[in-house]
Order: sequence, then C-alpha cells, then structure tokens
Amino acid sequence: MSQNLLVDPSLIPLLDEMLSRAEVIVLTAHTFPDGDALGAVSAFCSYLQEGRGKKAVTIVLPNGWADTLDFISEGLPVVLHSESPELAIARIREADLLVSLDYNSFNRTDALADALAASSAKKLLIDHHLNPDREAFDLSFSRPDISSASELLFWVLMALPDVAGDAARLPEKAARALMAGMTTDTNNFANSVFPSTLEMASALLAAGVDRDDLLDRIYNSCRENRLRLIGHLLSNRMTMTPEGAAILILDEEDRRRFDVREGESEGIVNMPLAIREVRLTIFLKQYAEEGNFHISIRSKRGVSAARLARESFHGGGHEQAAGGRLYYPSDIPAPEDALTYVQNVLALFFQ
Repeated sequence: MSQNLLVDPSLIPLLDEMLSRAEVIVLTAHTFPDGDALGAVSAFCSYLQEGRGKKAVTIVLPNGWADTLDFISEGLPVVLHSESPELAIARIREADLLVSLDYNSFNRTDALADALAASSAKKLLIDHHLNPDREAFDLSFSRPDISSASELLFWVLMALPDVAGDAARLPEKAARALMAGMTTDTNNFANSVFPSTLEMASALLAAGVDRDDLLDRIYNSCRENRLRLIGHLLSNRMTMTPEGAAILILDEEDRRRFDVREGESEGIVNMPLAIREVRLTIFLKQYAEEGNFHISIRSKRGVSAARLARESFHGGGHEQAAGGRLYYPSDIPAPEDALTYVQNVLALFFQ
C-alpha cells in the first residue's frame, strides 16, 4: 500500500499516543484557506470527534473561504479570527494539542502566528509544502511529493490502528472532506497527481464518497459574478509577454465592481495555461487595506513557479504552483506600477 511509502511507520505509535492523551485540540490552516486546507482540517476534526470520541475539538482559521466550499465544514465547530479575534486566540491558548495542516510554518497563518508559536501545547504538523519548520513541532508528517495535505492526512489516518488501512472506517464527513480537499488541490486531477492520489480516490469511492455530488458542489455552484469576473479578467486584464507568460491583475476597483468575495477568484490563475504558448501564469490580487498584492503563480513542467516566487515575490511553494506578495511602496512605488514590475521580473527570470 502507498501509505508504507508516504508515512514513516515509526511515527504512527507516537501520533496515536499524542491523540489519545489530548483533551483540548485546535486545528489550524493557512490564511485564506483553499479547498485543501478546509478539507484537511474538516476531515481531521470529523475523525477526532466521531472516530476518537474527542469532545473539545475546534477549527481555528485566520479568515474565511469561498461559499462553494461551505459544505466541507458544515456542522463542524469553526472559529474565524477575522470575525472573533479574541475567541480565536483564547481557543489556541486553551489547547493542549495544536494541529497545523496545509502550511509549513506559523507565519502562514498571519494573525494566529504569534499565539501558535507561544503556545506550550504539543504541536503536530501534517503538510505537503517544501521547507517545513520542523523545529517548531513535536511531531511532523511532511511530504512535498504528494498531491495535497488532504492526501497526506488520508494516508496518515489509514496508518492509525483504528482505521487499519480500511477507508470505510473513516467517518463519512471525513472521507468526503478528504476527497474534496484532494480534488481542489489537483484541479480535479489536472496537476500534481501521483499513483497514491489515484489509490486514495479509489479507496474513498469504494468507501461510499459521492464524487458526482462533490464535483457539483465545488464547480457548479458559483455566483453569476464569478463568470462575469473571469470574462472581464481574460478580456481586459490579461497581458501576454514575449517569454510565454500571462499576467492577470485583479485590482481593488474590479474587486468592488464584481463584488468579489474571498475565494471566488480561486482557480482563475490556471486558465491561461490552456493557451499553447503560455508557460507560466501570474495572478495578482490587490488588497489595498494591506498595501500589497497577493501573488499566485502556476507553470507548466520545466518552469519553476517556486523559484520565481522565492526570488521575486517574498514567497515559495511547489515547482508548478507557488505564491507570494508584492508590496507597495517597498517593492513598487504604487499599485499602478505592478504590471511593469512583473514584466521586468519575468524578462530577467526567463533569461
């Protein structure tokens, strides 16, 4: 089985004991959680509640997600720092076990970072990003050579004695959340798919996950404004470079015009890659209140999105999927200078 390759069996007894001893557990994920982050925390929460009988389990996140993903965490205890900052920090301080999912260091959680770092609770990491801050955790499961945090969590859970390699023993909510997280992070099996990913999907389908319903909820339940936004961006806000890159910019004015909610621009960065000549896409989303652009980068094989993010945008990630930030006035004098800056960066990068 693939879990033998992906999960160190010597760590499983340590994890099993850690979960058995924990009484107050908090699950966290990165800021602006995507489907994988939400799927991982929701799946682990369901497993702990239904599979281990844990009563005091809370998901604490920096902020919210796209409405289309609401079904993943439905019925689970979630606290958002963006809505209830004092409660979110209090939950972290009360915990005797903190679980970090889908991020490699506490600074990826923004407003939660200081409280997480300062906590005396046991700390568990389950993540698939490069360069994990292992020293910050008591126990780490970290594999960048895997589709998603949800997939890694799946194999970790499968290795635990109570599941014993049988996906049918996972709670129904956990199984569905795991499938949702993996599906969104692979762009519905379009990228970062490994043999273990297909094994996971097969096991969850056999366990009863309704994939057709899941796909309908994820991809066929957006608001009308998302499609109009996509049309506007591709028609009016996409710049092609001689090097084979596509630049998309969603500024503050367009965010207001199209009433863009958090998560509604998810996936747009992948679309220009459908163009034969495009080797890399950069999507800039302005956050005027923060004084920066959030950067998403996707690339085709042979072009390192991770290197571009690391060298030019204060970020990092996977070879074909990475992200970062572009700050003003420290990186660029003003928001309107973003396009020229990115064009210059790309010219140097492709040399």
